[in-house]
Amino acid sequence: MKFSHDLTYDASPAQVRAMLADPAFREQACEAMHASRREVSIQEDGTGMTVLVDQTQPARGLPGFAKSVVGDEMRIVQRESWTDEGAATLSIEIPGKPGRFDGSITLVGDGAGTRETVAGEVRVKLPLLGGKLEGLVGDVLRSALEAEQRVGRSWLAGQAR
Repeated sequence: MKFSHDLTYDASPAQVRAMLADPAFREQACEAMHASRREVSIQEDGTGMTVLVDQTQPARGLPGFAKSVVGDEMRIVQRESWTDEGAATLSIEIPGKPGRFDGSITLVGDGAGTRETVAGEVRVKLPLLGGKLEGLVGDVLRSALEAEQRVGRSWLAGQAR
C-alpha cells in the first residue's frame, strides 16, 4: 500500500533538520506517542546522520484481528539514513511481525516554513489479512506522524524546552 503524509512547520529546513537531529526532541516525540520503552540513537556524519528509534507502544485501539497478530504491545524500530540536510531513507519494522514500511523523508522549504514529506510503501505479508493490516499500519503511522508534528511545532516555537 502506498503511503504519503506531509508535516508542516513554521521554521526553515535547517531548523527542522536540527530538531530531527536532537535526541531530546525524539524522546519527547516518543513520549507523545505513549511509548512505554524507548531508545534513541543519533550519529551525525558531516551533512548526513543515522537515526535509530526503538520503542514499544501499547496496541490500544486496534481491532481484535490486529491484536491477535501484534499482541498487547508493539515494538517499533525506525531507522533513518540522512544522506544530506534534506533527504533520508526510512525503514520502520515491527520485529517478529509481518509488517514494515520502506520509504523516504524529504525536507523542502515551503514559503516561510518547511514541508516534511514521509512517503513509501506499507507491506504486510500475511495471507487474507495483509491488506486490512496494511491499512491499519498506515493509520498508526499517520497518527504517529501527527503526534510528532505537534511536538515539533511546540519544540520549534520554544515551548517544549
